[in-house]
Amino acid sequence: MLIITTCVAILAIWIIWAVFGLSAKKEKKTYHPVVGTVFHLLLNFHRYNDYLNDLNRRNTTFRIVHLSSSEIYTSDPANIEHMLKTNFANYGKGSLNYDILKDLLGDGIFTVDGEKWRRQRKMSSYEFSTRNLREFSSGVFKINAAKLAHIVSASVTSNQTIEIQDMFMKSALDSVFNVVLGVDLDMIRGTNEEFTEFTKAFDEASELTTFRYVDPSWRIKKFLNIGSEATLKKRVKVIDEFVYKVIQSKMDQISKPNKDLSRNKGDVLSRFIEMNETDPKYLKDIILSFVLAGKDSTAVSLSWFFYMMCKHPRFQEKIADEVRQVAKIKENSSIDDIAKSITEEALDKMQLLHAALTETLRLYPAVPQDGKVCFSDDTFPDGYSVKKGMMVSYVPYSMGKMKSLWGEDAEEFRPERWLDQKGVFQQESSFKFTAFQAGPRICLGKEFAYRQMKVFAAVLLSAFSFTLADDRKPVKHKTTITLQIDGGLHLRASRRIVN
Repeated sequence: MLIITTCVAILAIWIIWAVFGLSAKKEKKTYHPVVGTVFHLLLNFHRYNDYLNDLNRRNTTFRIVHLSSSEIYTSDPANIEHMLKTNFANYGKGSLNYDILKDLLGDGIFTVDGEKWRRQRKMSSYEFSTRNLREFSSGVFKINAAKLAHIVSASVTSNQTIEIQDMFMKSALDSVFNVVLGVDLDMIRGTNEEFTEFTKAFDEASELTTFRYVDPSWRIKKFLNIGSEATLKKRVKVIDEFVYKVIQSKMDQISKPNKDLSRNKGDVLSRFIEMNETDPKYLKDIILSFVLAGKDSTAVSLSWFFYMMCKHPRFQEKIADEVRQVAKIKENSSIDDIAKSITEEALDKMQLLHAALTETLRLYPAVPQDGKVCFSDDTFPDGYSVKKGMMVSYVPYSMGKMKSLWGEDAEEFRPERWLDQKGVFQQESSFKFTAFQAGPRICLGKEFAYRQMKVFAAVLLSAFSFTLADDRKPVKHKTTITLQIDGGLHLRASRRIVN
């Protein structure tokens, strides 16, 4: 009897230890501090990125509570390296990001994981690494930069201000459609209402898609087809119809014998078709990912760069001098002569321009934040736990302003921080400077984007000097997937050369 009693007692103790011991262990898990709710994000949607930056000043990593979960925001390079590289397989777009983004971007590379992502990554990686694409794209960039410069020249003659962000959007769209599809839209000089409607629809759809991240009711509104979701559906229809039409036109062109077709073989679509990728839906999703990366990202980055040039005229003059010197541009060179002078060799020597563009991206990253989903329970390097299913976002917009990363002058525009004593550009860790992501998902088009931005900046700054149309008017950004300037960037240009 005593033995039975003893065994029962031991069993009871073991059960108590198992239950309360495991509970104690669970309780030892600590999570990042909660600093707000999704309703705070909604109230601050008009200043979404600045609101996150305000929170970041108090906590490098924190949580925002949603209706049924919470989302982690981090600006800690160690956490970001863990998420984007060390434990890469445990963090992906997941069903949450996919559901939010798929109506606009479909199954493009920015929305998918697993085999779909690997397949597109492999194909895109190959395309971006080909010499043929580099040469073809450089030629496209120079042609479109010259077109834009001629429009700026006309504004000087008529003494009018220019809205340069809209010009960059149109030029970048011309470039990406030419490089990706081999189709010359010529939006920068044209007045085609269909092309204009596409651009407006894409910009609005981008903003409405971003709003889904802070709108708990978006699924209900989508189901009922009301409010912002009804508008988004209409905008996506415009976008899809336009892209499908362009794809079909290109497919028809390729299917017909044409002795001039060889000159378009540098475009990505032709290469995809050569590899038997002919599904219009698949091509449409890939193209829209390219549009987001090639149009919005480079256009908004160039816009912020020219804003910085106007706020810091000393650097504007130094960069113009650098470009003219390394490209050997003569004083009486025309716009077209300048564009021809911007060779690959000259671009490689534009170290200050490269540094100034990078400094702009540090302060105004084209994609201000990017989110992943945690697939299984994890622990970050900072010691805090991450639950399965949690959204985890890293915030380049906040990181670029952190004194702990960049020093006391973190919020100052100082391109020389990227140059060594010999004036040569020095890259920082991609987990500290996250404007192009990092790890296996690092932006494939990074060099492509730099080349495009440098060509446009070099041509325009060689030909003109720029000032803000109204330096008293505050310049703010919209809350969209990319960091667009709200209301555009209005500038006044003056000639540096005689045309």
